[in-house]
Formats: sequence, structure tokens, C-alpha cells
Amino acid sequence: MDRGLIVLAWIVGVLIVFAFGKAMLFPLKIILRLVINGILGGIAIFIINLIGAPLGFTISLNIFSALVAGILGLPGIILLVILKFLL
Repeated sequence: MDRGLIVLAWIVGVLIVFAFGKAMLFPLKIILRLVINGILGGIAIFIINLIGAPLGFTISLNIFSALVAGILGLPGIILLVILKFLL
């Protein structure tokens, strides 16, 4: 009986550790996706700046504009272009 409780405690402990690890992995995936999207958005803004610089049109490249372009994609880039014209 005593040995059975010890084995049961080990099994429950291992399951708790696995559950905690799974819970900590989920936010890491979200953060990694935001970083990748931000980098891709920054690259898109950089390409727009390369094309638009001879025409006198540039979008400031910062963390917020890169995240907007990365998360929203093409609508985010269009939003940044419209905001540049309005402001």
C-alpha cells in the first residue's frame, strides 16, 4: 500500500510537470509568431522605402509599424501608407 502511494505520487507529479511545461510553451509560440511577423513586416516596409525613396515617399521603420505590417499583412501596409498621407 505504501509503495503504491509513492508510485501514484510520482505519476501525478510527472503529469503536473508535463502540464506546466505545455502551459509555458503556448505563450512562447505566440511570442515567436509575433517576432517573425514583425521581422517580415519590417522587411516589407524596407522594400517600400527602397521603392518609394526616389519618389519622395518613405514610411518610418520602427517596432510598431513593423508589427502592424506583420500582423495585419497587406491591409496593415495599406493602413500605414494611408496614415502617412493623412499625417
